[in-house]
Amino acid sequence: MNRETRSPDRAVEIWINIYVKVRSLRFKGANLILTALNLNFEFIVMRHLKAHRKLGRTTEHRISLLRNLATSLINAEKEHIVTTVPKAKELRPFIEKAITLARKAENLSGDDAVLRDVHLRRQAARFFHAGNSTFKAEQSRFRGKKGEAKDPIERTAGVKAVQRLFGELGPRYKERNGGYTRIIKLGRRQGDNAEMAVIELVDNPRELAAKG
Repeated sequence: MNRETRSPDRAVEIWINIYVKVRSLRFKGANLILTALNLNFEFIVMRHLKAHRKLGRTTEHRISLLRNLATSLINAEKEHIVTTVPKAKELRPFIEKAITLARKAENLSGDDAVLRDVHLRRQAARFFHAGNSTFKAEQSRFRGKKGEAKDPIERTAGVKAVQRLFGELGPRYKERNGGYTRIIKLGRRQGDNAEMAVIELVDNPRELAAKG
């Protein structure tokens, strides 16, 4: 059957069959172009459920990486870190969700404000490696040798990040609706030629001092 003698109804029927078969394959590619029986039908699969970069890691490894980067950024003395461009672009929405929780805590009011603040802190803790499960045990007065001075027990970096998030960054961005970070590209790294970038918190003390 050539193109001239092919009926429109037959063409629609073939297109529907192709559509059903592709849907059954659950193909996850960005674009899929199908050509069947010389009909030159183009079928494009939309990028549903493909909102994030995989970064060459499993889900657990990728989340752990983002938590480590978020902890480093929040605890950084100069409020910036250097990483690759794909990691920086993935870290940006990840850390900004946590900062938004801290900003919401600054705008709480009412009788249950304290309870909601605790709830927001617990939600924000998901974005960091809190590692606080053994803190009370390490604080035990029975640790170390009797009569000797006991070394102070410090919170983990993740707990420090949550404390700084709600104690300093929340008030700073209280009136700012998003856009808490900035990405500046640095060029390519010598060796593997990876594209590098700086991701920093906006309105940091160094930036405000430069503005005068």
